[in-house]
Amino acid sequence: MPTSGLSPLPRATVLLLLLEAATLCTGLKCVCLMCESTNYTCQTEGACWTSVMLTNGREEVIKSCISPLEFKAQVYCHSSNNITRTECCLSDFCNNRTLHLPAAVSTSPSHFGHVELWVMVTIPMCVLAIAIMLTVYTCQRRYGAYKRTRRQCIEEPLAECNLDTDGKCLKDLIYDMSTSGSGSGLPLLVQRTIARTVIIQEVVGKGRFGEVWRGKWCGEDVAVKIFSSRDERSWFREAEIYQTVMLRHENILGFIAADNKDNGTWTQLWLVSEYHDQGSLYDYLNRNTVTIGGMMKLALSVVSGLAHLHMEIVGTRGKPAIAHRDLKSKNILVKKNETCAIADLGLAVKHDSITNTIDIPQNPRVGTKRYMAPELLDDSINMQHFESFKCADIYSLGLVYWEIARRCSVGGVVDEHQLPYYDMVPSDPSVEDMRKVVCDQKLRPNIPNQWQSFEALRVMGRIMRECWYANGKARLTALRIKKTLSQLCVEEDFKL
Repeated sequence: MPTSGLSPLPRATVLLLLLEAATLCTGLKCVCLMCESTNYTCQTEGACWTSVMLTNGREEVIKSCISPLEFKAQVYCHSSNNITRTECCLSDFCNNRTLHLPAAVSTSPSHFGHVELWVMVTIPMCVLAIAIMLTVYTCQRRYGAYKRTRRQCIEEPLAECNLDTDGKCLKDLIYDMSTSGSGSGLPLLVQRTIARTVIIQEVVGKGRFGEVWRGKWCGEDVAVKIFSSRDERSWFREAEIYQTVMLRHENILGFIAADNKDNGTWTQLWLVSEYHDQGSLYDYLNRNTVTIGGMMKLALSVVSGLAHLHMEIVGTRGKPAIAHRDLKSKNILVKKNETCAIADLGLAVKHDSITNTIDIPQNPRVGTKRYMAPELLDDSINMQHFESFKCADIYSLGLVYWEIARRCSVGGVVDEHQLPYYDMVPSDPSVEDMRKVVCDQKLRPNIPNQWQSFEALRVMGRIMRECWYANGKARLTALRIKKTLSQLCVEEDFKL
């Protein structure tokens, strides 16, 4: 006898649910064209995947497994008319079939007669010849632009560089992303096209996640962050955050593409972004001193990026509020114009104001101990309140400001670059080391007395103290700091 108010499930539905549950427990077996060592099979808890993509006029077929995260996000399960056709399925070896693009895309000329073939070959050749002559004429009139175009595409065939990007350079593409109304990144097919035509050049950095390489795409420098397969969650999370609607900002690292690539031994997870040859703020401060104006320029640009992250943009194509959770000088890049761009969003959290929920990544990393706020060190933070994460970011921002201000040359005096608490904890402090200093002893980095003699340094010192309050609610907001520094720049007439 069924319970009152509930109807029994049909037997077929029950059997289907049991079948899906059994599949998830044992894992799907799928055809994998890249898995020669395992007899061209793979096993996953996600889905089987098969895809056909038009590459240089030929159909390229791919079959493999995709992870539950990739299947949930539907990244690999979308098709693009006449360019790709993709399917995901949930039964063993269900991808053991070959997809084909619509016949109109790859029609063979062998079905036509000699006259038709002659017309089909001759007319395009004439059109091509006319186009070439017009191109040469235009290039002669615009010689400078012609040289730039050749330099950009010198390392890749023209068809590869221009596929689905209309021949645009990276700056044009990123500008389009920023002004198209979405600000959420390039289409997935274009991302994969760019990622697969990047030429790796040299390693420029290493971290817990993997390596950062300098690469070339159509003659332009790009940064390629390569994650190991063990850090799939970090890769997926960072790509997800970077593609958040309306995230684009001049003081946040410009995201270009995400893709996974098989190097023959293991699967590499790529994030392609803008390349800044000055490196991180940490590297920059180690090599250079700054003037008061330079200090203000760095400080204002960092907080401008953080204020945009923290800000919620309400609307149908709005942006959720985002907290960084790992803000430090090594995660901030310095651009050619001596302003900063915040990077490394793999630990970021998003806030949904409609449901009042916090999207916290399933990631064992908790940030950098040296930059952790007191409430994180003593585990008193309210994880259910999004403002708590923003307050923790502000504490870290105060430490970054301390690093910048120490390198400011005033009156011929400048301090060497040091990390916060360098004189109070070991070089690789534990959480317990930091908790004793920050929470128990309530110590903070030293602010020199000579800073009081200069208005900009005096204001910076005051901002730092108000970022370091033990009570997170008493700290300044990113927007308040931005307004204070902007007003100071106007009063002191700094040329930023």
